[in-house]
Parts: sequence; structure tokens; C-alpha cells
Amino acid sequence: METFNIFEGATDTGPDGTEPPGYLAHAVRLGPKLGASLLGMSIYDLPPGEAICPYHFEWTDEEWLIVVAGSPTVRTPEGETVLSAGDVTCFPAGPSGAHSVRNASKDPVRVALLSTKAEFGIAEYPDSDKVGVWAGDAHYMLRRSEHLDYWDGER
Repeated sequence: METFNIFEGATDTGPDGTEPPGYLAHAVRLGPKLGASLLGMSIYDLPPGEAICPYHFEWTDEEWLIVVAGSPTVRTPEGETVLSAGDVTCFPAGPSGAHSVRNASKDPVRVALLSTKAEFGIAEYPDSDKVGVWAGDAHYMLRRSEHLDYWDGER
């Protein structure tokens, strides 16, 4: 049986190592470590001034945020809220679940994000008008505003 301690387990720099300043969270993805396939969990350490990812929502998955330590600022469609250690919230699938998590404090923050794991993922980024699509190892980031007719390019 594999285990990971959410209070003390080590995280690495960035989920994929390509994050720009402002998004330099340290993370560990627990699903692969623990052999999970239906649920995913990532632990993020946020230094002051850093965020997990841009404001977005998932069409395919529900996400839960668990504050392990510190006071992260969470942006949702209702505005910004500062949370405390022990707080738990849910970001449902769809536009009402839009969110971003950042550390606006002077102290470190550690959070856990737990989510369902659909076979395919679709996320929208309202601030930048993008859509991300994940299918297996393929990942596409597209402009949402470039709508095409269903028959465009077909013979």
C-alpha cells in the first residue's frame, strides 16, 4: 500500500516545469503515486505571490479544494475569498465552478485539490478566452472565440 502525508510530503517545482513567474507552485500528483484511476489529488505549495493556474472551470470534472496550511485567496464567480487551514470548498463542473487559487499572503500556503477523473478533459479560461482539451496524452489549447461552422472544411 502506497501512502503520502499531505502535511509533510515533498513537492517538486511546478506540475510540468514550464510555469511562468506568478505560477511557480510546487506540486505533487498523488493519483499516479497511489495507483488511482477514478480520482485525482494534487498537493500544491504556494510561495507568497504565486498561484496554481489561471482562472478556469472544468466541463468534465468536479474539484474540491482542501486548505492544509496557510491562507490562500480563492477567486470564484462570486468574487475573492481568503480561506484558512481546514477549510474545504467544491468547484462543480461548469461555469459556476470557475476558480483560481493564489497566495496573496506573506506566509507559505499548502492546499490539496481533489478531483474526479473523466476520460477526456475540457477546461475553459474565461479571462483569456481559451479552451483546453485533454485526451490521453494529447493536449490542445484553443481560442474559444474562433467558432467554426460544423461543416467548415468538409467535403
